Amino acid sequence: MEQLPDLHSHFCDLNLEAHMYASQWFLTLFTAKFPLCMVFHIIDLLLCEGLNIIFHVALALLKTSKEDLLQADFEGALKFFRVQLPKRYRAEENARRLMEQACNIKVPTKKLKKYEKEYQTMRESQLQQEDPMDRYKRENRRLQEASMRLEQENDDLAHELVTSKIALRNDLDQAEDKADVLNKELLLTKQRLVETEEEKRKQEEETAQLKEVFRKQLEKAEYEIKKTTAIIAEYKQICSQLSTRLEKQQAASKEELEVVKGKMMACKHCSDIFSKEGALKLAATSREDQGIETDDEKDSLKKQLREMELELAQTKLQLVEAKCKIQELEHQRGALMNEIQAAKNSWFSKTLNSIKTATGTQPLQPAPVTQPPKEST
Repeated sequence: MEQLPDLHSHFCDLNLEAHMYASQWFLTLFTAKFPLCMVFHIIDLLLCEGLNIIFHVALALLKTSKEDLLQADFEGALKFFRVQLPKRYRAEENARRLMEQACNIKVPTKKLKKYEKEYQTMRESQLQQEDPMDRYKRENRRLQEASMRLEQENDDLAHELVTSKIALRNDLDQAEDKADVLNKELLLTKQRLVETEEEKRKQEEETAQLKEVFRKQLEKAEYEIKKTTAIIAEYKQICSQLSTRLEKQQAASKEELEVVKGKMMACKHCSDIFSKEGALKLAATSREDQGIETDDEKDSLKKQLREMELELAQTKLQLVEAKCKIQELEHQRGALMNEIQAAKNSWFSKTLNSIKTATGTQPLQPAPVTQPPKEST
């Protein structure tokens, strides 16, 4: 009445009392309708300033809404308090301004205590003037309503308790069933893990054996290659020696022929015979015989050379076969390594899928099979 006299007279004309709109504010500390950004400010001020801040905020709300409330009727005023007023303070800036205005309002504590005493005196006078029978009836009706409300709350709580027990029992049964399924899946997973580890151990042993076999084959192939290379070098050396020997023999034969010719030409009788046709034929015949012997020796050397070339070709063929065999062994080794890797991936995927299936997150899927890469020999 002192802060807003015109609004107070308007509410009196409308028979709009304070408890019709302010009781919800005070009982819930403005949390029922107003946004949280405003409620947080109010609670902070309440903790700092005390309960008087509630009256300050209520007066600030009435002051900011005075123009709208003066133009509203009874129903419009109640609807304004219920709907339109809370919407104004959804913006934090409006809530901040309201809090500043509430802090600036001065409400003396002595006047509040005076109003409290006057209200209590008025209530006592009303109670004394009231008929005791009506007061008792009203109290009795209030107590009956409270009793009925408490009974209803008791029934609701009992129903909620029974419903909660049933739900908990069902949840417990489901949890036990799920635990049994998970235990079975865990046992199966452990068994698969043991089997997979055993298979992995066997594959590692086989891999070690294959590596050992490949190593021996590789060493054998390298030894054969070295041996073949040594034989080829030896054959080349022999051919070189034979060629040198042939050249020396041909040079020695030419020198002997020149010496014999010089001796024959030195002798007069031999030179005459040599100059005749028969002597020439004889010399020619001797030359032809010597040429035939030389040709025979060349043929034998060529035959030996061909035999050595044939042996060299066979050695090269064996070398190529050894290289092909080594390449084939390398291909087999790569295929086995790919199979081992695929087995490891398959084991890991199966184990992971079984664990996921046991936890119910993902269905079991077959592990992808990796094919070994093709190698060209």
